[in-house]
Amino acid sequence: MGGLGVQHVRRSLRPPGVGQPTSPIVSTATKCGKCGPGYPSPLEAMKGPREELVYLPCIYRNTGTEAPDYLATVDVNPKSPQYSQVIHRLPMPNLKDELHHSGWNTCSSCFGDSTKSRTKLVLPSLISSRVYVVDVATEPRAPKLHKVVEPKEIHAKCDLSYLHTSHCLASGEVMISALGDPKGNGKGGFVLLDGETFEVKGTWEQPGGAAPMGYDFWYQPRHNVMISTEWAAPNVLRDGFNPADVEAGLYGQHLHVWDWQRHEKVQTLTLQDGLIPLEIRFLHNPAADQGFVGCALGSNIQRFYKNQGGTWSVEKVIQVPPKKVKGWILPEMPSLITDILLSLDDRFLYFSNWLHGDLRQYDISDPKRPRLVGQGKRVAGGPQMIQLSLDGTRLYVTTSLYSAWDKQFYPDLIREGSVMLQIDVDTVRGGLKLNPNFLVDFGKEPLGPALAHELRYPGGDCSSDIWL
Repeated sequence: MGGLGVQHVRRSLRPPGVGQPTSPIVSTATKCGKCGPGYPSPLEAMKGPREELVYLPCIYRNTGTEAPDYLATVDVNPKSPQYSQVIHRLPMPNLKDELHHSGWNTCSSCFGDSTKSRTKLVLPSLISSRVYVVDVATEPRAPKLHKVVEPKEIHAKCDLSYLHTSHCLASGEVMISALGDPKGNGKGGFVLLDGETFEVKGTWEQPGGAAPMGYDFWYQPRHNVMISTEWAAPNVLRDGFNPADVEAGLYGQHLHVWDWQRHEKVQTLTLQDGLIPLEIRFLHNPAADQGFVGCALGSNIQRFYKNQGGTWSVEKVIQVPPKKVKGWILPEMPSLITDILLSLDDRFLYFSNWLHGDLRQYDISDPKRPRLVGQGKRVAGGPQMIQLSLDGTRLYVTTSLYSAWDKQFYPDLIREGSVMLQIDVDTVRGGLKLNPNFLVDFGKEPLGPALAHELRYPGGDCSSDIWL
């Protein structure tokens, strides 16, 4: 388990064009004349072509720069003269949206539908509640704005706001989770958009059936289930973290289990020591009846699974010990697990400890007993969002969590901007090693230091695509 030593390359940009060339691999999906988007299975996706571009939102809210958030396009092809560079910036038409996560108009859940193609990136705004739809197909290296869904339409038709995760459905619709209502109270509902016109159709859940809080979600149709997570009410988290809100029970500690066909909440699971369950991932195998959730403040990973009787349970399988620190807002510093990923073959789980500053790789061949096999330490600014290459050998990392929390916990991020790094992954023995030839420094952006967040590949990835 070698340390990444990332602090030594924080600002030392390498010359472009350095890296190992790769031979293209033709996937089953590209051979199929009548197939829809994505891949027929997670294992087939692993044979897909190497990523050449990454799209990621860059945020200016709370940085002092009065400029709109934008979608950055980064060249990640080692054979390109623009390798490890931002090659395009698409600014949004409004200020202070807080772009955050993104999804697709369609993905592998529609693989069997040859009328569908992955052409639009869907960008919900966490604070403004706008949804930007971006055309990435006409010119993948220079995306352009296709449509803006204004918050008043979402408020009127759904009574929801503060939008987070976007997933494409087999129905051709796009589903977006919400954290609250338009007044900033907690309300974990789901907005449905038409996947062609992007008109707001209403809520996915039955009227009056929203969860008390919302954040992320994942669905597994073969088990007729969706499970959603909780952060906090927007009014609680919007302007920063207050420990008193934890004591007052204002942060999430539950998973909500939904009947996928009836669109109804059927079970609520309380997570022991599992404060602030954020990112949730079923195993990619569509027949799997289990998965993992990262509990940020609890600093643990919990496994959820289906019981013989059809109900669901949860158990803690990984705990990251807190660190004793002086002069911090709490007596002990939690690791703050802010993102988790599963490799497409369901062999490895990866997660980021944003406050402790390290990344971890666990062998989950036995999901009940994850085994630590790789750890990279001392990522400057704290590793946050992560994305894995389809073949599982490259991990991309950004360091911004959410502008208000960045400002509070890592003020250097506001002054210097975040970075994007690439880690080489040993998928045989386990292990993580920094690629010294790759660094995107968002502190050097034309309008000033920016906060880069979630990463997406044009052809889909480990956290965007769900198989049926």
